[in-house]
Amino acid sequence: MDIDFIYLLCLGLCLCYGDEEENEELPRPSISAWPSSVVRCKSNVTLRCWTHFQNVTVTLGKMHNSGYQQELRSVAKEAEFHLTHVQPEDAGGYFCAYRTAASRRWSARSQHLQLVVTDGVGGGGGNSPRPSNSKRIILTTFSCLCISLLFVSIYFIYRCTQKDHNILRGASVLSK
Repeated sequence: MDIDFIYLLCLGLCLCYGDEEENEELPRPSISAWPSSVVRCKSNVTLRCWTHFQNVTVTLGKMHNSGYQQELRSVAKEAEFHLTHVQPEDAGGYFCAYRTAASRRWSARSQHLQLVVTDGVGGGGGNSPRPSNSKRIILTTFSCLCISLLFVSIYFIYRCTQKDHNILRGASVLSK
């Protein structure tokens, strides 16, 4: 009789635990863009959705476009949605949500990520790589110059020590 009571108690606890889990709100995911949320037209961007659980179904949606939806199954706590050859119409607010295998409901939506697609001409997006490239060129040139000066200095130090060594050797021969 005691064993039956223990079995029923365990069964009741398991069923109650399952009901509580179903009623619990899933934590909100987060979304980010790589390499940036500001991209040039015809380039690629990856939207990453970070969840709190592994093995979940993740959906990517777009604000003000109920027809836009991508869905994938994530093994890790991260899902990647690759947007290739982006166009100006791809710009806008994106969000993600997820659901676990045990849950029938979706989590709350992530914060919105605003994707900006630039034409690469004029302002912000078009000129940003140039200063970076010119800094690299200046830094590379300066580094090469420093290395060259180092080798020249080592050569002259070597030549000077060889002359001193020959002078000392000549003096020791004369003294004998």
